[in-house]
Amino acid sequence: MKAYLQEASDAPIEFDEQLVRKLIEKVTVYEDRLTVEFKSGLETDVEI
Repeated sequence: MKAYLQEASDAPIEFDEQLVRKLIEKVTVYEDRLTVEFKSGLETDVEI
């Protein structure tokens, strides 16, 4: 999962709602970042 995300970050992608619903458990919004929790248990922070 982590390798896929690193590769995908360099290429433009189209939003795929079905893929999002299969992969993402939840997104938590903070003042300065987002935390994305995947169904696999992996979490990643995104600076905003």
